[in-house]
Amino acid sequence: MATPPPFLNSNNPNPLTQASSRLPEDTVMYSIYPDNSLSQDALQSLHLQILNAVSPFTTSYIWQHEPFTLSIAFHPFPHLKGHLRFGDNLNDEWFTVFLLFRISVAFPSVSIQVHDSDGEFLLIEAAYYLPRWLNPENSQNRAFIRRGKLHIIPQSALPNPTLTESLNFLIENEQVAVAPDSVQSVIQNRIAGYPEKAKLNTHSVRVRVPVSVARVFKHAPSLISLAVEGFYDRDMDSMKHAAKMERFLKGGKGGEDEMVTVAVKMSRAMYAQLMQQRFQAPKCYPMPPKKGDLEAELGMKIACGFEMMYQEKKKEGEEGKGSGWKKYKESLEKSGYFKGLIPGSIEYKRLMENAEEYYKNSSLFSKTREMLNAPVRQIDEILSLPYSADEFKNEDAPPSDDDSWLYSGEDELNSALQDRQKEMELYELKRKKKKSKEQKDTGASSSLKGEDFDLSELVKTMQGFIHKMSSYEGAEVPNDRDPKEVELDVERFMKDVESVMKYQGDENVTRDMDDDGGSSDMDFGVDSNLLMKAADESEDGSDMSDHEDGEDSFMHSYSDVMNNELKSTTLKKSFVHANEQTSVKNEGTSNATEDMDEEFSPVDVDVNLVKNLLDSFACQQGLPGPTSNLLGLMGVNLPKDDNKGK
Repeated sequence: MATPPPFLNSNNPNPLTQASSRLPEDTVMYSIYPDNSLSQDALQSLHLQILNAVSPFTTSYIWQHEPFTLSIAFHPFPHLKGHLRFGDNLNDEWFTVFLLFRISVAFPSVSIQVHDSDGEFLLIEAAYYLPRWLNPENSQNRAFIRRGKLHIIPQSALPNPTLTESLNFLIENEQVAVAPDSVQSVIQNRIAGYPEKAKLNTHSVRVRVPVSVARVFKHAPSLISLAVEGFYDRDMDSMKHAAKMERFLKGGKGGEDEMVTVAVKMSRAMYAQLMQQRFQAPKCYPMPPKKGDLEAELGMKIACGFEMMYQEKKKEGEEGKGSGWKKYKESLEKSGYFKGLIPGSIEYKRLMENAEEYYKNSSLFSKTREMLNAPVRQIDEILSLPYSADEFKNEDAPPSDDDSWLYSGEDELNSALQDRQKEMELYELKRKKKKSKEQKDTGASSSLKGEDFDLSELVKTMQGFIHKMSSYEGAEVPNDRDPKEVELDVERFMKDVESVMKYQGDENVTRDMDDDGGSSDMDFGVDSNLLMKAADESEDGSDMSDHEDGEDSFMHSYSDVMNNELKSTTLKKSFVHANEQTSVKNEGTSNATEDMDEEFSPVDVDVNLVKNLLDSFACQQGLPGPTSNLLGLMGVNLPKDDNKGK
């Protein structure tokens, strides 16, 4: 399976996630940094100039949740910033990218940074064309939009750049940081067609709504986004408002409310959200007797969405809580303010009241209240003036746009998947060609290195390591290591083994063996009968008062019994013997080889050492492992087998 580019590897952490964790996941964030430090007045002037430059593209555009905005910030230094929640409408995000590129062309003395909850999504889009050194871990403060092009700060210039270092580098070395043409092409293809593409994303539909809703549409068509959001994100509490329709139905049961037909513009994502959700009309809402009237059904959903949005915003505005209070409360909980108290307890309520009082006196409260009250005030101002259905009777609403795109998305999805598949195939082809070229370039030198490598030096080094750097107390490693000392009393260990063998032999003389052969709980890999025999032989004719003679006798007997036990195994086949070559040459001329098999022939220790080390090294397949680590301690580096698998 092909290895994906770093920016398509989901296991890689995203360093920008924590920075933007307080915003919804479907939010794009952007910052505009002037080349020179500007005063507050100069920054405000730049702010207005940029908004005027993008207004021709954004005036008639219907945003999913909120419009493109900019605000002035002074940390870490004066600049402009903004964020935009795009929700289910990904076109809002790429339209924002288009606007940022246009800003960078119109104002060449600024550098623009953009990311979302996924991180550097521009780099993710061009993942198959990025240099291999670039990954999510080292991408922070590297990608910028400047003069209509994407720039990437080279790692060789700034290994771990700060924001200030990157901005200064762009000013002084702009051409060096320009991203490759292949990367530029991918990004430009993604935003190609805007702003015309933004218009194609708009869907116009005829709906039948109360005259109050029609009047709001006439004076503030952009509020459709809040109405659809209120309907789509409804809950049990907000649906109680829809059941009453106190703001948008004056007659309570619709008796005094006239219904009018108007054309409403919305994004395709909004239209899909309205169409794909079933919703029962409230009893107070006037619906035509004929079922299946799409205009009336869509109008009812939009009107209920307006009512739910209006009442919820009004309630949150009066309390001044909203999302700002939720974030403030979460910060208190994380800091341990509530001391683990059970919600609803007397002490918990006291702390909550204190927190609410402090929040109401903060600047965040006033800002949140003003923001939540903005659409409520706008609707109240629109509906405060006299209005009637007569002003809509003479208006002929155009027919609804064709919505076949809602049911033919499979073709568009397949086309997108095919484009991605082509990118993957091209990326894999380039990777294989590059790898093949590297193998050809390094093949000759690698083979020479393999021929020049002296295996005898490996044997000498290993022997030196065993004799000089190890003993029965354990292996010693260089001083810069911190190994745990391993202690072993060999004499005590052998005494314990010998005593076990004697006890085993004495016990088995007085009782019968078990059906399974009387195997001991201590399994040394040798038949217990042979071990008992060895113990008995060690006792025969030996004076155990003489410790050294007794130990030698036991070790010789143990060795003989071990050899007899191993005769019936295939262990000998795993070693290279000293007489192996001679045996092969004389094969068929004598039965001497069969006689040799009866006794273990000498093992060529050096050859077996090299063979086993090389086999273990090959099993690592070029990755770190025990053999390379051990040889690395001794200063030995085995050459890689670059021809493997050819």
